[in-house]
Amino acid sequence: MTKEVNSTQSTVQWPFKLESIAKAAAPGGAEGMWHRYVISQGKNTIEGVRAGTDAEVTTLVHDMIERLNERREGKHRPKSKR
Repeated sequence: MTKEVNSTQSTVQWPFKLESIAKAAAPGGAEGMWHRYVISQGKNTIEGVRAGTDAEVTTLVHDMIERLNERREGKHRPKSKR
């Protein structure tokens, strides 16, 4: 007997993780140092660009991954006051 697995259920089991961060050209009209990042979860990917130093972007992306994984697990953080 073969058991079918819903692809949504199997994707939820995989945590988000950082695949890469690399320097990138600034988007049209923008200045400064930019980085392109790739986050994956199973076969799914999230790609984006952020301005900042390597250390700043790395910290921001790791924080984003932590929030994505917490949200996936149903945990909630208190909202920060800005």
